[in-house]
Amino acid sequence: MTQPSGSIAVLRERYGDRYRWLLLLSVMVGTMASIMSSTIVNVAIPDMSHYFALGQERAQWVTSGFMVATTVSMLTTPWLLSRYGYRATYVGAMVLLLAGGIGGGVASQFSLVLVARVAEGLAAGVVQPIPAVIILYAFKPHEQGRASGIFGMGVVLAPAIGPSVGGLLVDWFGWRSIFFMVVPLCLASIALAYKFVPVTAPGGVPANRRGEPLDWRGLTLGTLGTLGLLNGLVALHSGPYAEAALLMGGAALSLVLFLWWQRRVTQRGQKPLMDLRVFEYRQFAMGSVVAFIYGTALFGSTYLLPVFMQLGLQLSPSHVGTIMLPSGIVLAITIPLVGRLADRVATHWLVSTGLALLGLSFALMMLVGLQSALWTLVLFAALGRIGLGFILPSLNLGALRPLDKALISQGSSIIGFVRMLGGAAGVSLCGIVLEWRLGVHGDSLAATTTSPARIAAFGETFLMLAGLCLLALIAAWQLRGAPAQASAEQLP
Repeated sequence: MTQPSGSIAVLRERYGDRYRWLLLLSVMVGTMASIMSSTIVNVAIPDMSHYFALGQERAQWVTSGFMVATTVSMLTTPWLLSRYGYRATYVGAMVLLLAGGIGGGVASQFSLVLVARVAEGLAAGVVQPIPAVIILYAFKPHEQGRASGIFGMGVVLAPAIGPSVGGLLVDWFGWRSIFFMVVPLCLASIALAYKFVPVTAPGGVPANRRGEPLDWRGLTLGTLGTLGLLNGLVALHSGPYAEAALLMGGAALSLVLFLWWQRRVTQRGQKPLMDLRVFEYRQFAMGSVVAFIYGTALFGSTYLLPVFMQLGLQLSPSHVGTIMLPSGIVLAITIPLVGRLADRVATHWLVSTGLALLGLSFALMMLVGLQSALWTLVLFAALGRIGLGFILPSLNLGALRPLDKALISQGSSIIGFVRMLGGAAGVSLCGIVLEWRLGVHGDSLAATTTSPARIAAFGETFLMLAGLCLLALIAAWQLRGAPAQASAEQLP
């Protein structure tokens, strides 16, 4: 029987043993584009706020809207891969990301910018769980850490260089130019996908386009819960408090109903949006807790740090990008080194070390003031990126390795979901805490000049992020005992 041209058997015969690395490179380019779209816009938020005359709460929805869309769409990745296969799912997401980038760049109203950001977020959410699935299916246990490290190094290069280039583009051409930076990466990823990404579903089985329909009820409940959580956090600070209580209560109810519905779907023998069996594995459950808290601290800081440098220290967008560049390079160097360690050193040691370094970098930001030398800011940011370099290649492996092979796709999607849910909450939480501390110090970001009171408010917000990292350390220690299990020698 003749194999389809895009089948795994044909591609592996054509490219030999190096095929798994070519496949990883292909999905790495698309993931680079999705991660760049999530972080680079932060450099342009002040200019965009001025252009559309936005307040701080509305401006942060440029980031939060992306995060909500990414968080929810991650739950659909296992279903999409099973129904349409790797290639159709991946290319479809890249086309949507491309459309969002172009749409945001030409938008004339803030509402259209938000629509573009949501489109980019939906695409990013579908793409980001795919590489972990490929690594655990296509690579043997002793290669998985190395593959994660190489993949991680490639993925961070774009956001490492992106803010520097983005800062210059904002200064030279305005905030619109930021959206177009994902276009070349999207086009390259689509071309690579048609050459190296198979048409099959995970495990090498054919995609089943007549399979079960998407669990729309579960997806709706998950979306309502995420939106209720974020809006509730905002209302909790700005009031009215009755609205905050209603939204947070609605979010909690949606979560309970979501979990109940997923269990009921499983009991019926149908495919759930979130397979709760993964939480029966202790390492995965603890890894999910770490991922949530870590996501809150990480994505909160990616929003807070550029705003601190521009509105707190009065630095230009180009200066911000230049200061962040060394830390990005340090991260790109750290990840492959730690990736090799992940094949030999226990995961809980690597993740705990990373969280400790990340928390320390946040705490040290309290020492930065208007008279501080810029090298101290570069040093503290680099220390945090070394911490990230320990966490990124280790956390997924420690949480996903113990899972049954059939649950890997679900596990990758779920741990990405909880990380992004924490990230979406983190962006809102940083904005809320910052506004609160500014009010306590009698300052506001609306003022055109900075002050020691504003610096103090930023410092206290960074201290909150350091505290979250300490909380995550407790759960990270429970990752011990996650062995590298035998991996099926098949692609992917």
